[in-house]
Amino acid sequence: MSDRSSRSGEAGAERHQAYRLPPVRQAADGRVRTVGFELEFSGLTLDATAAAVRHALGGEIHRVSAAERRVRSAELGEFNIEIDWAYLKQAAGQDGDDSEWLERLSELASLLVPIEVVCPPVALDRLESLDAMVAALRAAGAVGTEESLIAAYGVHINAQIPSLDAATLDAYLKAFALLQWWLVDAHRVDPARRLSPYIDLYAEDYVRRVLTREAPTLDELFDDYLAFNPDRNRALDLLPLLAEIDRERVRRAVDDPRVKARPTFHYRLPNCHIERAGWSLAESWNTWCVVEALAAQPTALRELGAEFLGGARPLLGVSRADWVARIDRWLGDHESA
Repeated sequence: MSDRSSRSGEAGAERHQAYRLPPVRQAADGRVRTVGFELEFSGLTLDATAAAVRHALGGEIHRVSAAERRVRSAELGEFNIEIDWAYLKQAAGQDGDDSEWLERLSELASLLVPIEVVCPPVALDRLESLDAMVAALRAAGAVGTEESLIAAYGVHINAQIPSLDAATLDAYLKAFALLQWWLVDAHRVDPARRLSPYIDLYAEDYVRRVLTREAPTLDELFDDYLAFNPDRNRALDLLPLLAEIDRERVRRAVDDPRVKARPTFHYRLPNCHIERAGWSLAESWNTWCVVEALAAQPTALRELGAEFLGGARPLLGVSRADWVARIDRWLGDHESA
């Protein structure tokens, strides 16, 4: 049996849920929208991770440094694999020879520091191609989110925005603002991740600003977002997307070299349960698709937005539990319609 046939057989051994298609499937240029995923987990070394990715998807492994590997798949593109530790990445970048002590440090770090696999942008209609990689990583021993203070690993979703205009961005912002409390429950976000500073939700003051503005301009969207969210640590981080539109404006407000301009949302709420049999990226993606669906319904955005604003109590704001229940009812009515 060939390597490719073997990989296909292994992928077929696990059955995963299907990936939903959002209402808007094409970008402004007419091409199918793309999605990139980032997976954080432990249990594997860099080399073991790269070997598992290559085994599942084919391609070649390239050693970048003691902290980084790349797998170049002819079909899907370049997968970046790195130890998510700034010190090691910086030291590896400064040491052109990658001395032996860095290699040993890398091996030790992989036991304590998460490995991150950054996938290339994949077309919406090809997302199931990633299932074989997830299965291979699981079989190799990858371990994701657990009920632990040190295992706050997640899945990040970088979904391409359909268009970089103000109306599109405003619709997605409104949809996420209305859904963010519900999304935490829907993803069953791990307690360790809830306590971490990396996936903060938008403040209610900002949510009210988003829902109050009608047909905002890009300037207004920039001003509001950068005033209320001047760092990367948001469940829906828009800095990469805003930097794609106006990099210098973002850089003046947020001086962080980790902000990389790209025409995508950076959604960081989902857990990574790669260790669970049958788990796939579809679980995270399909929950995000609720945001996609609401963003495409202007009437629902207006009606739910008015309800949210009208539900604010003096000093206490909107009841989170009541609002999550309202979203559950709305989704139930919408899905049965």
